[in-house]
Amino acid sequence: MDSLINAAGRALAAGDPLGALKRVALRDDAPALALRGIAMAQLGDFAKAKALLKDAARAFSPREAVARARCVVAEAEIALVSRDLGWPEKALRSARATLAAHGDRLNAAYAGSLEARRLILIGRLDEAERLLSDFDPAPLPPVARVAHELAAAGIAVRRLRTKAARSAFGRASLAAYEANIPALRAEVEAASLVLNTPVGRLIARGAQKELLLDEVEALLSSGALVIDACRNVVREADAVVSLATRPVLFALARTLAEAWPADASRETLLRRAFRAKHADESHRARLRVEMGRLRAELAALAGIDATAAGFALTPLNVAEVAVLAPPVEDEHGAMLAFLADGEAWSSSALAIALGASARTVQRALERLSGEDKVQAVGRGRARRWMMPPVTGFPTVLLLPGPLPSD
Repeated sequence: MDSLINAAGRALAAGDPLGALKRVALRDDAPALALRGIAMAQLGDFAKAKALLKDAARAFSPREAVARARCVVAEAEIALVSRDLGWPEKALRSARATLAAHGDRLNAAYAGSLEARRLILIGRLDEAERLLSDFDPAPLPPVARVAHELAAAGIAVRRLRTKAARSAFGRASLAAYEANIPALRAEVEAASLVLNTPVGRLIARGAQKELLLDEVEALLSSGALVIDACRNVVREADAVVSLATRPVLFALARTLAEAWPADASRETLLRRAFRAKHADESHRARLRVEMGRLRAELAALAGIDATAAGFALTPLNVAEVAVLAPPVEDEHGAMLAFLADGEAWSSSALAIALGASARTVQRALERLSGEDKVQAVGRGRARRWMMPPVTGFPTVLLLPGPLPSD
């Protein structure tokens, strides 16, 4: 590899894409194409970057397997940043295996961190955690350590392990300063803000309070009976009753918890659970049936007693009842939380991340666009959706995910 290629590579590693382009902008050999592609990605022109990297992969000979694999890893990083979640993960896994087999431990580890970050985005935390556990980041250079630690922090945040998240962000910050790349430092600082941003609301005894991540963790470990409106479950320490597929029952449980220690009136329960404006005897009969079902679901945690005005929740084992609600409640809150990361998302990527159909996502985006909550950029297949950061919305790291006790 000649001196210009080496110099361009050093410039990219230092976060200087323009310096790299000055050295290889007019060259069309495979290494130069790859470096130009990475430079264009750092400058934000992802379409041009992807085209250059594909050309580079084709230009390398079949015997240059490591170089081809590195191009695939670079493509995967562009796909992750541009939220192209449909990009074939098998290609990245194969490239990681090739790099590991040829002794390129650095790029294999970096590929693993990219794969883990994609898995975190789509909520597959167990797989991401297993993947990261295979790598020791200590021997890696600073940039690769930052990627590894950010992925570890993402898992810890979504698992509500505040201490582990703080440690991972600290290690990422040290690595970013060691790398001396301003954009990398800014990325770590922006990600770590999640530790000091309200991620939930506590509703108890008629009052509300915003909660930070460590306060949510403390609430869930306090032993109180918590009606978790972020995941639609009722939990007490390690005991969890999921009502995620029973929206009526969860609405009743939440209404009872918000009224505790007093009772909730039948009118309030009917309005919250059934949206009944004018209750008749059929509504009251249905309420009695659903209350019987809820009583059976919560039998190990709480009793539900009929009162003159309505119904009252009585915890069996604890002295406190609380509701954990999202920081902002919206019908499409999960979608807005993804878009609040400031990146431009395609509707297909949102469908993958949310586990919803493409048509459902498209209808929701059109409605949110009509309410000026999101905006479209581009047309046709290149159309992307985004929104400016909104105070109160969690980042993608905080979207509802499974906890260790789930």
